[in-house]
Amino acid sequence: MWILRLTRFAMRAIFAFMTAVAARPSDTMLHLAGELLLPLPEGALWWAAERVLVVSDLHLEKGSAYAARGQMLPPYDTGATLNLVERLCAALRPRTVISLGDSFHDRAAELRLPAPYAARIQALTGAHDWVWVEGNHDPDPPAYLGGRAAKVLRIGSLVFRHEPTGEAGEIAGHLHPAAKVKGRGRMVRRRCFASDGARLVMPAMGTFTGGLNVLDAAFAPLFPEGLMAFALGGERVFAVSAKSLVPDVAANRWRL
Repeated sequence: MWILRLTRFAMRAIFAFMTAVAARPSDTMLHLAGELLLPLPEGALWWAAERVLVVSDLHLEKGSAYAARGQMLPPYDTGATLNLVERLCAALRPRTVISLGDSFHDRAAELRLPAPYAARIQALTGAHDWVWVEGNHDPDPPAYLGGRAAKVLRIGSLVFRHEPTGEAGEIAGHLHPAAKVKGRGRMVRRRCFASDGARLVMPAMGTFTGGLNVLDAAFAPLFPEGLMAFALGGERVFAVSAKSLVPDVAANRWRL
């Protein structure tokens, strides 16, 4: 009977994993420190073996921060970002959700957070083992929203932190990687995952967050042997060859 129960549990786990993968029309999988990871077009990362969902740089209440300084952005960024996270949690049913730093745009975000949004966050943290990794914008996530805080989180061979250091097995955020791709006579710029197979930098998921070109000098120390970009598409993630990447500003070719 014990063997039968174990078999049924294993079959349910395998079925859940296959269903989650099959539900995403993505052909791209990432291998990192011996683990198989699925990058999602929403900008999140799914570690099916541990049922861990990773999101990064949500920057909740960025719109209200800009509005307080006189730059009137539409006040819907928090709701739109939470929509993405809620949809992924409903589809994948993760055991653990890791929010990889800069979850809130600044320390005063909790004071500007509308009550309905706070209730939605509390529902998410109550339904999952939710980990707020410390970011440079939000070193102290609001305790009343639930979840637990961590400076660095280690699970098996993987290490999760906000600011990348280049450590093997590291999954980090902070840099908001983006890929500018040249092909078929036009340029396309997309948020992306950046990885060399030993470490990974996540794209920002926040609605109002920008992106730093992966050819920027900030990425070079982290990926001394070069990197691959995995660009977010509408329904899948695309591996981008290094020769297709272009910088945001072309070199000045004029000569005096």
